[in-house]
Amino acid sequence: MRAKSLRWLLGVAVIGSLLVVTPAAAACKYDGGCPVELNDGAANINVQGALVNEVIGVAGPEIGQYAWRLLDRCVAAANARDYCSPADVRTCPQQPDRVIGWFVVERRPIVPSQGPAAVLVPDGFNPGDVLGDWKLFNEGCYDVTPLNPPPSGAEVFSYFQRLPLPTLTTQHQPPGDGLTGLPVIFYTDSPTTQTFTVDIRGFSVVIVATAERYTWHTGDAAGEVTSTEPGRPYPDQTIEHSYRSGTYTAYLTVTWGATFTVNGSAPADVPGTTTTDGPPVTFDVLQARAVLTNPYD
Repeated sequence: MRAKSLRWLLGVAVIGSLLVVTPAAAACKYDGGCPVELNDGAANINVQGALVNEVIGVAGPEIGQYAWRLLDRCVAAANARDYCSPADVRTCPQQPDRVIGWFVVERRPIVPSQGPAAVLVPDGFNPGDVLGDWKLFNEGCYDVTPLNPPPSGAEVFSYFQRLPLPTLTTQHQPPGDGLTGLPVIFYTDSPTTQTFTVDIRGFSVVIVATAERYTWHTGDAAGEVTSTEPGRPYPDQTIEHSYRSGTYTAYLTVTWGATFTVNGSAPADVPGTTTTDGPPVTFDVLQARAVLTNPYD
């Protein structure tokens, strides 16, 4: 299942541990055998340093004398290299929690920065400068899990901010007009927790959002009342506000926090919060006046 996850790394260059977005390659129409998912781009990964050892298995002085990259076999063809591996060698054995796929390995010579060859730098070149074109080095099944690490808290937070979190409705009592001298009670009976399951680069991430702070915008000069609970209706009310006579519009802003799991891992806190504004409610507060009446009428 996770072997497909690398296709989400569309045009990503990996320099050490630094990820840099680069333009995605064109779709492959070389032999009609490319997955549909590649129509929107595909993995194009430059690999240097320790990742060469970990992913490609190349060691020794070649690490410093070449730039390396992994190409999806169809991208190799799409880039006009007149190359696509045979259809009968595309399937790779899979392992739980690993990302394994069939890739073309290419390399191009660069000016080395150290070692004996570094003293033979051509005139006008500096260490790291390219000396030639990409050439086919190898192809086969590669475990690219190190290039697709589990989502970080910051990455999950970016998804959390875009989730369709519920907007909580403001309830008030009395339900119609209020009276001066009689506080208006606020509460919400909307759900205060929500669970979402999202796919992030092939990882199943479960985000549990919880309302952490409630800001009741009262609509008058007082501005707002803040609480850490959703309030309750009469006679157990906990959030109330007194008004002068007039017409007011109130609404509720909720601050959401969350925890997340990745492929069933232990829960971790999402490093940040987000807010939603509920729909406004408008009500009148009336001035009660005493009126003398004849009790015998």
